[in-house]
Amino acid sequence: MRRSYDVVVVGAGSAGCSAAISSARLGARTLLLDRLPFLGGTSTAVLDTFYAFYTPGARGRRVVGGIGWEIVERLEAEGMAFERPNTYGAGTGVTYDPEVLKVVWERVAEEAKVDILLHTWATGVELRDRRTIAIRIWNKGGEATFEAGVLIDASGDADLCAMAGVPYEDARSTPNLQSLSTIFRVANVDVEKASAVPKTELWAMMRHAAESGGYRLPRLEGSWHRTPHAGVVTVHMTRIPNVDATDPEQLTHAEIEGRRQVREYHRFLRDEVPGFEGSVLVATSPAIGVRESRRVVGDYRLTREDVLNSRRFEDEIALCGAPIEDHTGGPDTRWTYIPESGVYGIPYRCLLPGGVEGMLVAGRCFSATHDAHASARSMATCMAMGHAAGIAAAMSVRRETTPRALDPGELRSCLLENHALLDPVEAAGGSA
Repeated sequence: MRRSYDVVVVGAGSAGCSAAISSARLGARTLLLDRLPFLGGTSTAVLDTFYAFYTPGARGRRVVGGIGWEIVERLEAEGMAFERPNTYGAGTGVTYDPEVLKVVWERVAEEAKVDILLHTWATGVELRDRRTIAIRIWNKGGEATFEAGVLIDASGDADLCAMAGVPYEDARSTPNLQSLSTIFRVANVDVEKASAVPKTELWAMMRHAAESGGYRLPRLEGSWHRTPHAGVVTVHMTRIPNVDATDPEQLTHAEIEGRRQVREYHRFLRDEVPGFEGSVLVATSPAIGVRESRRVVGDYRLTREDVLNSRRFEDEIALCGAPIEDHTGGPDTRWTYIPESGVYGIPYRCLLPGGVEGMLVAGRCFSATHDAHASARSMATCMAMGHAAGIAAAMSVRRETTPRALDPGELRSCLLENHALLDPVEAAGGSA
């Protein structure tokens, strides 16, 4: 592989894949690396549903296009994705087969001529006069250094930013950090029979089971949903609170506890919930789902007030209408919705880490307060941020400048030329 790239992206999740693809499509020599053996990050290692493409409510609007929507269309073309309309939670989701998505991400990245390096860890960032110039990595081949015109931190945990000395907030400064979850899949489910149990009744059954002392259920709500495969459902019920996901010992204990909870929740479903009587546990997520760890402090920090007041910005590069979704400790989840199904913008400044040049951040480690982050961390929004970061990186290299020196208006124009959405559009059929 080359030892010098225009753009190096660390983290191949929804944000990182989108960043690398958009960068390479503009002609930048781009390297995408990840510690996992496949692309997709949370979208393939944890979940099977994209949220935040649509605003919630009875009449949703689509607010994310670009590469993210292209991925959805490719999945739908293979018959491996469908929309799940609902007015509860984050609204309409796009459910897909994660195994197919792994290959879709690979195909789209390879078509864009992205160099991909899996099973690889970033171990350091080299700076000169507070400008990033290279990244150090380790994999089975040993240590190596890649020079980069621009680095994009899409690691989820802001690993590069931490290495470069960028200020951030984390578990030590955020006492109400979001809980972690292990997602699991169950087969041999009578989906029609199980669907006849209202969600409120399911939750009442969970509460009764926990109070009886027969089951250890730390979360007394949650959900299951159908998948593209008959009789197979995905279950989202576990909760592991008070974990610093950047602490390897705490993360290890969380992984073990998550799988313990999976067994217990499946036992409850099989014993108590109609339709699950003959079900079998077939998979747990290869990695636990981390909602929040480090959040960088950038040139601007998105706030709760920005979200709930539907604030728009001159330099916004993405839109979001998702509610503030609080998964802290305790038996339930708290939702705070944007009034009148509003939409807010994410400023380009949120992608510019403080104190360094030559670096961008995208995905759930972007610059936001705890509450704002709890709205904007969904995968569709992360894809929109990644799309913008990749285009900004490629433009910076082409113009021999830094991302901070870019004209946001020109960046927005390029995003629109590449099918990003900077204004909402009505959902197909006018309803979500």
